[in-house]
Amino acid sequence: MSNLTLAFGRQTLADRIFSRRLAIDIVLIASGAALTAIAAQIVVPLWPVPMTLQTFAVLLVGTTLGPLRGVLSMGLYLAVGVLGLPVFAQATSGSLFSLTSGGFIIGFILAAALVGWLAQREWDRKVVGTLVSFLAGTVVIYAVGLPWLYVSLSNLGSGVWHDYLGFDSVLSATVGAGILPFLVGDLLKSLLAAALLPLAWRGVTRLGKHKE
Repeated sequence: MSNLTLAFGRQTLADRIFSRRLAIDIVLIASGAALTAIAAQIVVPLWPVPMTLQTFAVLLVGTTLGPLRGVLSMGLYLAVGVLGLPVFAQATSGSLFSLTSGGFIIGFILAAALVGWLAQREWDRKVVGTLVSFLAGTVVIYAVGLPWLYVSLSNLGSGVWHDYLGFDSVLSATVGAGILPFLVGDLLKSLLAAALLPLAWRGVTRLGKHKE
């Protein structure tokens, strides 16, 4: 009789290190949420979107845990933040509607699903595959976060996006404050993952052969 587990489909990196069991799944999901919360506190305090290591943690969790456990981990992170634990960037919490960056947090869930799905297809075992996977996950986060930011800045009025941020339109403020400051960092995070994850796979594969 097989053990109950939340993992399904092809193995991810976590499955090569830990056995597929429900108790282990729960620990991994909680650990992924905790890692994301810690990464959110490593921050350059920009506004309206802070610069953190959060996206790297999100994509790493999704890749190593797979789509379902990655989604559950990011869902747990969102839930505990909304319920009041200070896990969002700069130790904030509460309703996402109070955050100009709230859409990015929702995007974390979809991004974790995507990179987890790609990891099950062995994209994270090669440098180029990992790089493309992390960049694709980053695009998903932007795809949800930027429209949310646009609406938030529109609602706050021109006193914010024009007088305070110094942009001529809401669109230029969304691009200038929501994308441009992060491009180099996102690329560096993806390159770091492309270097580390295939190396980790080679390491666990060699250890597995030694145990046989």
